[in-house]
Amino acid sequence: MNLARYCLTNADPDPNAEALVVLGPGGAVKESWSYGEIGDAILRVAGGLSGFDLPRGERVLLRMGHTSDFPIVFFGAIAAGLVPIPTSGMLTAEECDRILQDSDAALVVHDGTVSLPSHLEGRTVVDAEGLTRLKSSEPGPFAETAADDPAFLVYTSGTSGSPKGVLHAHRSAWGRRPMYAGWYGISATDRLLHAGAFNWTYTLGVGLMDPWANGATSIVYDGPRDPHVWPQLMEAAKATLFAAVPSLYRRILKYADVSKSSFPSLRHGLTAGEALSPALHEDWVERTGRQLYEALGMSEISTYISSGPDTPTKPGSPGKAQAGRRIAVLSAESEDESPLPPGETGLLAVHKSDPGLMLGYWRRPDESASVFHGEWFVTGDLARIDADGYVWYGGRSDDVMNAFGYRVAPQEVELALSAHPDVAEVAVTDIQAGHGIALVTAFVVLREGAARDESALGEFAATRLAEYKRPKVYRFVDTLPRTPSGKVLRRALKEG
Repeated sequence: MNLARYCLTNADPDPNAEALVVLGPGGAVKESWSYGEIGDAILRVAGGLSGFDLPRGERVLLRMGHTSDFPIVFFGAIAAGLVPIPTSGMLTAEECDRILQDSDAALVVHDGTVSLPSHLEGRTVVDAEGLTRLKSSEPGPFAETAADDPAFLVYTSGTSGSPKGVLHAHRSAWGRRPMYAGWYGISATDRLLHAGAFNWTYTLGVGLMDPWANGATSIVYDGPRDPHVWPQLMEAAKATLFAAVPSLYRRILKYADVSKSSFPSLRHGLTAGEALSPALHEDWVERTGRQLYEALGMSEISTYISSGPDTPTKPGSPGKAQAGRRIAVLSAESEDESPLPPGETGLLAVHKSDPGLMLGYWRRPDESASVFHGEWFVTGDLARIDADGYVWYGGRSDDVMNAFGYRVAPQEVELALSAHPDVAEVAVTDIQAGHGIALVTAFVVLREGAARDESALGEFAATRLAEYKRPKVYRFVDTLPRTPSGKVLRRALKEG
């Protein structure tokens, strides 16, 4: 089992069919790669990397910008039996240093467009000229890796403030198969436009691995990322599927001219990365006439809960466990392995047999072991499952607020407030207001033209939330702080 071989050959695509299209401003085609061409380029990189005589499983840090070189080197390293580390081009040298030190990568591939780690002693660096040579090497074979061999390493924010490596196996490609029908409804005729950059794992998975594994066309955009450009890009690319974070859908509706006649080829939108509010879902469906399907996932397993063409949406819920997934809600107060009954809130868990589950946290055996309760991988997400099997997300367990002795998930409060017609976005956290006192605080981005009326929001919250859950403070802000992938930084709100 080799993940790169699986993605490129699973659907037995026509070598002349379009595999990858890179769009520029105005929807102009900057690059177009057939399956034959992209496969050849990936195996040439694999052949070139073999010349470094690195041991199987050696780490390769990718410091590259948003060009087709990124996925070619990423999949080329996997094809060669090495373990690429995709990283954001926005990282500073200091942030790169921490990842390089933790991963102990022997090789760094750098295209010259983004920052490098400051401390490269003992590492081999492939620069832009070396990258050109890699791509013109003699093609190598796919390494005969095993399903449980390491395939790639992604870094996520650790609770300690230091980056934490999540190591995935080649079998993780198999673990993505329930998404094909459970979220996308994808086939070889689809053209999937992903709004993210190549270095984001959301793009590498949803934007590349899954379309290629189904013989579809992957489309990405390299140009100014103003929200009004996306409808034009969808139309120019004849995109049948579009993937983005909820906040981009909201900005498209706000800043772009969108109607039911827009992007006629699009069947539906896909969204993940943050919670989709019922109001945004309703706005998108009403304005575009297209459905919007949400998925819930995490770095350790990608998406495993979703709505889709065969799973009707319930606004406010990301959907059900995808077919073949085993999930449960476990007690948050004990390590009891017995699933809680429907309707009770606890820790969302995935059975350890799921092939999409990570191998573990890189060089953190104690932490890797601590997230398993017997047969279950405990995600750290609070949730409940209703009688119909739909999951209702309650936020991260480490985001839970303490409101005068009560445990309150911020997402529950956010979901209630986001239904107010004047609220465009909202984030909730607890703010220290004195020794031992933390007040539930709502940071609100208003819709254009709306008045700053704390009383109205308070009265609205009183109709939807128990008293102890209601915000005691409202702060009106122009924007919410977010990570590069679009997730709200509640910690920044606390510190601000």
